[in-house]
Amino acid sequence: MTTTSAERTALRSPSAVTGARQAARAFLEALGQPAIGREQADTVVLVVSELVTNALRHGGGTYTLRLAAHPGTIEVAVEDPSPRMPRMRTPDLVDGTGGFGWHMVNDLALATVVTPRPEGGKTVRALLARWTRG
Repeated sequence: MTTTSAERTALRSPSAVTGARQAARAFLEALGQPAIGREQADTVVLVVSELVTNALRHGGGTYTLRLAAHPGTIEVAVEDPSPRMPRMRTPDLVDGTGGFGWHMVNDLALATVVTPRPEGGKTVRALLARWTRG
């Protein structure tokens, strides 16, 4: 089994989420053709964006993004220093305070796993299909 991976660590900044999306696109492009379909690539980038945004907003302002390509799947892992676990919230349709991201990640992923890290914080993983399910 061949696995390809990449890693990015960043602090909260206006470009942190943009940088994570760019890193994800670069990772996917480096896999070669036809490594992943366009729709699946867009899904990976969306999940990266949501998980990094959540890490910055709720997880302490820093994150480490790890991407790995496995046969048939892409793994997105985001570490942050907060021990607080993600939770489903009722999306806020009035004040714009969020509540959509974790639902969306869980809907798009084949599986999500949140693992507390022994040194503190947590890792949130989403396993995504590399190919369209047919």
